[in-house]
Amino acid sequence: MLSAIKVRLPLGRPRTRPDAVAADKAYSSRANRAYLRRRHIKAVIPEKADQAAHRKKRGSRGGRPIRHDPDLYQLRNTIERCINKIKEWRGLAFRFDKTPDSYLAGLHLRGAIIWIRSLQPT
Repeated sequence: MLSAIKVRLPLGRPRTRPDAVAADKAYSSRANRAYLRRRHIKAVIPEKADQAAHRKKRGSRGGRPIRHDPDLYQLRNTIERCINKIKEWRGLAFRFDKTPDSYLAGLHLRGAIIWIRSLQPT
């Protein structure tokens, strides 16, 4: 999934290397971190408790602690809330649409509805 990342800017072609990738603890593997490091992408992924305990148990051979930017990690909340709003539509959450075109149409429709509702004063 990480190799398919495309970052859109207002002008020009999409970039294939974002500045940072924020993910939850499920993606805190050594392989994911090494892949991001090779591509010079900042990994904003908290360390799992068992990984930290294993690293500490190894002492000086365990390596340095994982650097984690909590302020940048909090921005993930915006994306998580958007995904939850999209999944309020049962058809999108459970992928009832069999063709990619109809699923994408439903995704665009749901995105338009979320955007229109955001324009209305609360």
